[in-house]
Amino acid sequence: MSVRVRFAPSPTGFLHIGGLRTALYNYLFARHHGGKFILRIEDTDQARYVEGAEDDIIDSLLWAGIDYDEGPKREGDYGPYRQSERKYMYHEYAEKLIEEGHAYYAFDTTEEIDEMRERLKKSGNPSPKYDSITRQSMKNSLTLPQDEVQKKLEDGDEYVVRLKVPRKEEVRFEDEIRGVVSFDTSGLDDQVLLKSDGMPTYHLANVVDDHTMGITHVIRGEEWLSSTPKHILLYNAFGWEPPKMAHLPLIMSPSGGKLSKRKAESEGIPVNTKDYIAGHYIPEALVNFLAYLGWSPGDDSEIHSMEELCELFTLDRVSKGGAVFNFKKLMWYNENYIREHSVEELMTDVKELAAEAGWDISDEEYLKQVIELLHERVSKIDEFISMGDFFYNAPSEYDEKAAKKWKDDSVTLISDYKESISALAEGEFDAATLKSKLEEVIEAHEVGFGKLAMPLRLAVTGQGFGPDLFPSIEMLGKEETVSRIDAAVQRLS
Repeated sequence: MSVRVRFAPSPTGFLHIGGLRTALYNYLFARHHGGKFILRIEDTDQARYVEGAEDDIIDSLLWAGIDYDEGPKREGDYGPYRQSERKYMYHEYAEKLIEEGHAYYAFDTTEEIDEMRERLKKSGNPSPKYDSITRQSMKNSLTLPQDEVQKKLEDGDEYVVRLKVPRKEEVRFEDEIRGVVSFDTSGLDDQVLLKSDGMPTYHLANVVDDHTMGITHVIRGEEWLSSTPKHILLYNAFGWEPPKMAHLPLIMSPSGGKLSKRKAESEGIPVNTKDYIAGHYIPEALVNFLAYLGWSPGDDSEIHSMEELCELFTLDRVSKGGAVFNFKKLMWYNENYIREHSVEELMTDVKELAAEAGWDISDEEYLKQVIELLHERVSKIDEFISMGDFFYNAPSEYDEKAAKKWKDDSVTLISDYKESISALAEGEFDAATLKSKLEEVIEAHEVGFGKLAMPLRLAVTGQGFGPDLFPSIEMLGKEETVSRIDAAVQRLS
């Protein structure tokens, strides 16, 4: 059997980081088995459709290196790949279910359904639903005379099509990650399959599309586990063999519970893939991090290319329990990938950002030296700009926390240091000499290294941290360094 998997997001928002992980696992599974990875846009919820969301989904996948074989803009033999363009198909299959007694027309208004629920709540039912019992007292094609049903349809009365869920049956299936899962149909409602606007719900469209697209494995988030018995009932009603199911563990917040948008934002975790693109994260680092967010290869290895992940990935090594989003671990991955990139490999991205920041990057050799000095310090690509701005611009303000370390004796110490380096000849203004001059000053004043080094760093860079100080001063040159020290003495004293 040739493996065919799909990622089927809804364009009701931008691609969530959890959605990217689902897409990644599908992609890795497909590539591991030499199969196909399909992108399907489930845009049946027109009321919540977000302009630009589909493009965001596609751009995000391609940025991460998740290349789909079939989908929008890459038509294959199973298209179209937007559910809104497959509307005719769902009506045909819904009618088939009605004809064979597995579904029915329901003409109830929203008010009538609300009244039913309120009535049942008062009689002691805490969670009333439209099901095998309550359907008997509602307005549908199971309770109305056939001629009245036909008249309503001819008159264009609003209706929905509901799945006729059997009463008190057990639905069992084997999940590739969780093992045997069973549900009792008494806990299920008669799911709406076609809405009153003629659009299918997720459940009908999902099943019809997966079958007609030849999907062999459905790999999706744990939140869809409770919907699976309805899907199994639909497969059985159609007489189709269901694809193999695999429900991925939730991504958990560091503070506990599911990583919702609200929790992510409160904990400083970017929630959408576009935030990682805009934040200049390394895509390979994010992919490597997400791959390990609920899966492991069974050894102590942590760094793998996409090709290696494709070779290693199997569903039996996906965990059942939730995986905590460790943001520090993501930054570790990002730092690792930056270290692995050479200065030449980083140049293109840094030059683009440097130009946006208004740096004069005509001297490419100077920029290379800046990148070399910052290479072991930064966690993200954009930090080459924020941390390295002092190489191109004198500080216009000073780090508030570091400025607190500017003490009463800082002016004396830094002024002595300025006099010492001002006397250096042009060929002597190098990192080693600059450091030895600082050591001479602190020895003369009998103070610790930090008493002068921190005020000096603050004066020259405006920051309390950064690349090696003395090579940085050497790059700035004597005239610029002296000028910055004078400015800091005047402004910070």
